[in-house]
Amino acid sequence: MDNNEIIRDATFNPKVKTYIFLIVLFYLIVSFIGIVIVPFWVFGLGQWLSNKFFLTLKCQLTEKQLKFSKGLVLHIEKTIPLENIQDLSFIGGPVLRWFGLTLIRVETAGGGGHRGTNMMSIPGINDAEEFKTLILNQREKVIKAKSQGYTAAPSTTSTGSDKILLDIKNELSEIKNILKSK
Repeated sequence: MDNNEIIRDATFNPKVKTYIFLIVLFYLIVSFIGIVIVPFWVFGLGQWLSNKFFLTLKCQLTEKQLKFSKGLVLHIEKTIPLENIQDLSFIGGPVLRWFGLTLIRVETAGGGGHRGTNMMSIPGINDAEEFKTLILNQREKVIKAKSQGYTAAPSTTSTGSDKILLDIKNELSEIKNILKSK
């Protein structure tokens, strides 16, 4: 049975709601069709949807994985094995800094060649620096445990493969003795 105990559930800064509200408002203003929606967005719809989006944010660090979900219409859930994480970085543009928020960008191995499929951005986690450190420390533990598992001696239960390995060892020893005698 796979033991995957939760290390920490991330909490999110409520300022994320205002940030989402303003970012969407900006895109509505600069788009031609969005101008029609701006009054609805400003007078209620925006606050309601930003709050709903905020409530969908979830991030959980377990012993072996980082789980993240967000979204209303397009709901995204990602589970990333910790050993696949290549980089964790902070992104904090002027608007994010103004709100006192950071984005944690997680880059993973692979991605199938599609741009952006190997990245995940997590907005507005409280104590982001501490959460990043927890992720990196747990990642190191997982990688260390995995590497120790691969270097362990073969188990005594697989007698067939043990016999083959012993035969190979004996043959190599004989070859070594023959080469020494020449």
